[in-house]
Amino acid sequence: MARGIDHLVIAVHGFERARQVYGRLGLTLTPVALHPFGTQNSLVQLHGSFLELLSVVEPDAFPVPPPGGFSFPRFNHRFLERHEGISMLALDSADADADARGFAEAGIQSYVPFEFGRDARQPDGSVARVGFRLAFASDPFIPEAAFFTCQQLAPQHFWKTEYQRHANTAVEIAEVVMVSAAPSDHHAFFEAFAGTRDVRATSMGLKVETSRGMIRIDTPDAVHATWGDAIPRADYRTPRFAGFVVGVRDLAAAQDCLDRAGVRHDKRASRLVVAAAEAMGAAIAFQPVQNL
Repeated sequence: MARGIDHLVIAVHGFERARQVYGRLGLTLTPVALHPFGTQNSLVQLHGSFLELLSVVEPDAFPVPPPGGFSFPRFNHRFLERHEGISMLALDSADADADARGFAEAGIQSYVPFEFGRDARQPDGSVARVGFRLAFASDPFIPEAAFFTCQQLAPQHFWKTEYQRHANTAVEIAEVVMVSAAPSDHHAFFEAFAGTRDVRATSMGLKVETSRGMIRIDTPDAVHATWGDAIPRADYRTPRFAGFVVGVRDLAAAQDCLDRAGVRHDKRASRLVVAAAEAMGAAIAFQPVQNL
C-alpha cells in the first residue's frame, strides 16, 4: 500500500528558540506537549501532514525498549549529540501492525510496533487525549535518520483547522530531501518503506513519489545546484535529511512574512529558500502549491 508523508521530526536543542524561528516564518505552532518518554514537541499542522519540533527534556525518563523494539527518544538524543535538523521521516498509516509485517516481508529492518498517548491542548483551551501507533524501519546505509509509519488513534482530537491557518499560507509538505553520495544504495529501502514502485533514478539521485509529497535522495552536487549554500555540502558526509519544501497558496504572502520578520532568504527559481543555519539545522523552501 502506497504511503504519503505524514510528518518530519525536527530535533533541536533550543526548543523555545526553534518555536520562535518557525513563528517568524509565518507558521502557526501548536501548544507545547510532553511525551511520556522524556521529550516534548510543538507542531506545525498542514493539510494532512505536519512538522514536529522536538527536544529532549528528561533523559532519565527514557524507557528501555522491549526486545525487538526501537527507542524514539534515545535515537533523537543521540542525533542531537551530532546535529540539529530532520532526524526522522514518518509516513501515514492505517495499520501500523500491518506495516511492520510488510517491512519484515520486504526484507528491511523492522521493529515491534510502539504505541503511546499524550495530552493535547485544544484550540479552546481544553485538553484531550491523542494516541499513536508507530511501526519503525531502518536502513543500515542511513544511520543518521530513522523512519516510521504513524497511525493516528484519535485523529478527531489531533487535527484542528485553527492550527492549520498560517500567515504565510502554508498548506503542505511538498518535498523532503536527503543528501547521499550514493542514492542508488537506498532504492530498495525507500521502495519498501513508501510502499510504492514509483522510485525513479535521475541524474540527480532518486525521486520517490508518495501519495502525499515527494522524497528526494540527491547527490551533494545535485543538492548544491538546487539549494545553493542553504545546505552546506561539507555537513553531509554521511546520508542525512537536509531540508524540505513547503507548498504555500500565496508566495507573495510568504515573502512578506519573511521580510517583515527580517528572516534572511534567497530567491531560487520559484522558491524562497531559508538556509539551514537560519532554521535550526534544516533548510526550508517555500514554493507555490502545485495541486491544491
